[in-house]
Amino acid sequence: MVELKTDAALDAMREAGRVVARALAAVKDAADVGVSLRELDEAARAVLDESGAGSPFLGYRPAFAPVAFPAVICTSVNDAVSHGIPTDYRLRDGDLVSIDCGAELDGWTGDAAISFTVGTPRPGDLELIDATQQALDAGIAAARVGGRVGDISHAIDTVADKAGCGMPADFGGHGIGRRMHEDPHVPNRGRPGRGFPLRHGLVLAIEPMLMAGGRNAYRTDIDGWTLRTTDGSRAAHIEHTVAITDRGPRILTLL
Repeated sequence: MVELKTDAALDAMREAGRVVARALAAVKDAADVGVSLRELDEAARAVLDESGAGSPFLGYRPAFAPVAFPAVICTSVNDAVSHGIPTDYRLRDGDLVSIDCGAELDGWTGDAAISFTVGTPRPGDLELIDATQQALDAGIAAARVGGRVGDISHAIDTVADKAGCGMPADFGGHGIGRRMHEDPHVPNRGRPGRGFPLRHGLVLAIEPMLMAGGRNAYRTDIDGWTLRTTDGSRAAHIEHTVAITDRGPRILTLL
């Protein structure tokens, strides 16, 4: 069932979104050559704790996962597309890092992701991140009352195709509110004018994941969580929680 949120609920979700934004900013600030992925998770945990927020990631175990997720952020490096588990791996010069984070505050949830490079960027990485940001921007611009979910999907798809990037077809955005994952599903590929209608109070996590090699295929690591490109090409993942309103899309996970 899809829940349309009241304006008061959107304001409460905005506060959860601010916590997510602060956590992501803290992780990016902490990221440097030699810093471990576990240390990045600790930076995010500190922000959640200081804010009195919980983590929808920690202990989360969907049907596909062999174990519950053990951290408050996903840390996906280089050819990892998403869902990477923080480990003792230490960042190296030129790494491309994607961080996904969520927060639960006063019964409401926020979810967002960023991608960035550490040290000297490798050729093509900044272009990949820029294309992913453009895909997200296009998806958000299409998130308007009177449209349909397929309009968002098509907008993302168009940018990815123009950039020559692949996207994992089985993964995309989702409704969000009292729980991290709610209906409806928001595919990153689709046809305009199709899918669930966009109405005031609908809140969606919009999250393009672009793979530089141009293929849509991916594989799952032995950990049962981390998704990787099959050709070893780099990937980027950027996400915001966005409310559909009569005044236009409202991004809830900004600082």
